[in-house]
Amino acid sequence: MVGLVLVSHSAGLAAEAVALAKGIAGAGVPVAAAGGTEDGGLGTSVDLVEAAVRGVDQGDGVVLIPDLGSSVLTARLLEEDGRIVVADVPFVEGAIAAAVAAGADAPLADVLASAEESRTFRKL
Repeated sequence: MVGLVLVSHSAGLAAEAVALAKGIAGAGVPVAAAGGTEDGGLGTSVDLVEAAVRGVDQGDGVVLIPDLGSSVLTARLLEEDGRIVVADVPFVEGAIAAAVAAGADAPLADVLASAEESRTFRKL
């Protein structure tokens, strides 16, 4: 199953987004939070993202979903063609779409495409 890592400047935001994604897609979907810095502050940490990737990687690939700014740059440092990809998507909607696709055992390219489709979701 494809794993997901939600990369945020805030540990709390990342953790709550993971809880929401798992609540909708199922507790068995490998989704991890990588938010904040090692000392609990706001920011991003390549070490926390790497640890999260290791935690969700089941051999089918990992999608990184960053919130904004430096989290995107941090996530891009870890990209590996065909194995670890960064999704340019809305944080919450993209996470949920990707988690549902991963939970349906979709391959990496399809999980990424599902996340990317969330850019077109309208609320009204």
